Amino acid sequence: MPRVLWLLIIATTINITGASFLWPLNAIIMNQELGESLTAAGFVLMLNAGAGVIGSLVGGRLFDGFGAYRTIVFGASLSALSSILLAMFFQTYQLYALFLMGMGFGSGMMAPSVYALAGSVWPDGGRKPFNAIYVAQNIGVSLGTALIGVVTAVRLTDVFIANAGVHIGLLLFIVVSFRGMRGSNGRTAEVGIGGVRIPLRQHYRMQALLLVSIVFLISWIGYTQWQANVSVYSQSLGISLQQYSLLWTMNGLMIVFAQPAIYWVIKKWSLTLKGQMTVGVIIFALSFGVLMQAEVFAMFFAAMLILTVGEMFVWPAVPTIASSLAPSGKEGAYQGIVNSVATGGRMVGPLLGGFLVDTFSMQILLTVVIGMLVLSLPIVRLYDRPLAKIQEENKAKQA
Repeated sequence: MPRVLWLLIIATTINITGASFLWPLNAIIMNQELGESLTAAGFVLMLNAGAGVIGSLVGGRLFDGFGAYRTIVFGASLSALSSILLAMFFQTYQLYALFLMGMGFGSGMMAPSVYALAGSVWPDGGRKPFNAIYVAQNIGVSLGTALIGVVTAVRLTDVFIANAGVHIGLLLFIVVSFRGMRGSNGRTAEVGIGGVRIPLRQHYRMQALLLVSIVFLISWIGYTQWQANVSVYSQSLGISLQQYSLLWTMNGLMIVFAQPAIYWVIKKWSLTLKGQMTVGVIIFALSFGVLMQAEVFAMFFAAMLILTVGEMFVWPAVPTIASSLAPSGKEGAYQGIVNSVATGGRMVGPLLGGFLVDTFSMQILLTVVIGMLVLSLPIVRLYDRPLAKIQEENKAKQA
């Protein structure tokens, strides 16, 4: 792998380690420390993710216009500042929400630059550079969740101090190591050359990307239930915080060490990116079916294991598809779209889940999630249909 990709892997690991101190505990902190409902906790996560959506779109544009270094440094600076203020002033609901929004915007700015730069520095790597970033994210998840018990040994709110310390370290690493990075792979675009604006009905690559994004959004809406509502639900069944954090540690470790097995399956069955996403969505649905029956820790463990297999198929596939669809000079914008969609799922998921649990029950929430995943399968199978029109137009021109 190129040296730049190794630096991106290290930065991603540091970033996610800090975030993993905080997000598994958000609903618990909101509920126990600030006395808010699950719906209110979901609303705060919605604000955090909404800021991330805007940050991803802005960051993608800035990457294309100003390069990787300035964009990533600005995003990391905003995240570090927000995390420091959060550690100092987390005691009120309003400030808690405000500083989480700042962190969401900063992290959102960095994400598309990291993915676009990964694809730029290793253009012949296919899904490998995106898979490497994905693995780095989950190393961070494993480290962060494994350290939650240590960080919260004295006070639950010490996670804010740990989060701030990691973000400061990330900023220093980026400032020193990333200087001079630009990010461009010089591919020739098949559409949109010369800055000509193309209507969406004729922009077949964008149509395909939007179809993939719908499935990605639904997948993330389901996935975030584990981060937001399952934590509180599991505690109501007598499962401890340490056991819950162990589930995420297992999730991260499995993603890191089970990569050869997933690679073997993809190669053995000659799975295309479309096939990879189809298998992943089906496995996602199965995992929530198991979660519906879960009343003891072993069942939660089994559901998380199945969920992890599903995400190992879906999560790396989407940025790979975005990279393959992106015209030259639009790599950051396309990665910004899929990253904003993922963040949008993290925005809608907790709020929707919290509302359904507060109004109905956990079983209704899980039923809705399974139904959405099943209904997304036809979209997976049809997402590349618009691309056939490019070939048809090229043949018509040649004729």
